[in-house]
Amino acid sequence: MRRLFLRWRLSLYPPYLGAGIRVVEVAPDLRAIEVRMGLHFWNRNYVGTQFGGSLYSMVDPFYMLMLMYRLGPGYVVWDKAASVRFRRPGRGPVRARLEIPEEREEEIRRSADAGGKVEPVFVCQVRDEAGEVVAEVEKTLHVRRKEPASR
Repeated sequence: MRRLFLRWRLSLYPPYLGAGIRVVEVAPDLRAIEVRMGLHFWNRNYVGTQFGGSLYSMVDPFYMLMLMYRLGPGYVVWDKAASVRFRRPGRGPVRARLEIPEEREEEIRRSADAGGKVEPVFVCQVRDEAGEVVAEVEKTLHVRRKEPASR
């Protein structure tokens, strides 16, 4: 039920609604999310292809949200940095699948539990209908254990 609510809520998030971005799948364990975006007059740039800001925003929050959920309330998770490399023009609908494998989650958890901050890097590819890479988005997160509340 939580994942259906998340999918519905994110699809109706005003920046996503305005850009035509739809969350089409949320894995039951929140390890994977798939998003899609059509090409419309409101998300098209001057030369008639997908607006770069929309390509980035379609994947922006998901690694942070998935890791926050997977690690639980004992951890602080923040977006730290991002970069986008545009590979080819998006001339139609695009999609992206973001995943955090269990092994990667455990590696991040162990590093944070060891007492330091962790800055994992994730790379996501935005693809067109033919499966060609339109853009690659690299996200760096900041993860650490929460400090115990002082009395």
